[in-house]
Amino acid sequence: MRLLFTIAIILISYQIQAQCVTYRIAENGDTLNCKDKNNLKQGKWTIHVDEIRGEPGYEEEGIFKDDKREGKWRRFNLMGDLIAIENYRWGFKDGLQQYFYMNAIEHEERWLAMDPRKKFDTINMPDLYDPDKNITKIIKVEGYSMRNGVWKYYQPGSMNLIRTETYVFDSLYTPKPEITVKQTSTVPVVKDSTDVNPPAKKIKTKEVLEFEKKNARKKKVDIRDGRTGGP
Repeated sequence: MRLLFTIAIILISYQIQAQCVTYRIAENGDTLNCKDKNNLKQGKWTIHVDEIRGEPGYEEEGIFKDDKREGKWRRFNLMGDLIAIENYRWGFKDGLQQYFYMNAIEHEERWLAMDPRKKFDTINMPDLYDPDKNITKIIKVEGYSMRNGVWKYYQPGSMNLIRTETYVFDSLYTPKPEITVKQTSTVPVVKDSTDVNPPAKKIKTKEVLEFEKKNARKKKVDIRDGRTGGP
């Protein structure tokens, strides 16, 4: 069984090599750094970049498809430490990207790759202001990646999250300011005695005023009220 598996691997390797104009064989037998007859990079690749003009060197490994990066790529410094894990689609960054410093994560990014074969693309996304609502957007495709999602920044050398940023189709999301609603009291207001309207002042007629003036100094005044009969 093991022999059949080994033969299958050899046949696949020969098939890949047959498509390659240039390539190299790794120590484990993998075919690396293949270029086809159209001079396009295909399959597994390792890339070495020397230090230059103060910029640190690095090594990368991942897969090319028709000269475009595809899937997961890893980057190491020249001492062999992992410094980045990136994901690609159609040759552009897509999904989660992670960057490391001193064997600890430094920050994370979220990207969205657009299919360069399409002129426009329709995307559904949740409304950040209303999680129960979805938004449909038609976006012009220009063959690139857009920042899309939550970016996280960590304290160097630890997993302590110190800052986040949210991007929506390459635009930084800014939350709407909270609206403070002033609450009104529902307790009924009890008015005190000073709030009660005073009784209306009686208005005296001209005849009453003359009568009071005429009899002001008399001790007893006979008042006729219209009743009949004796006392």
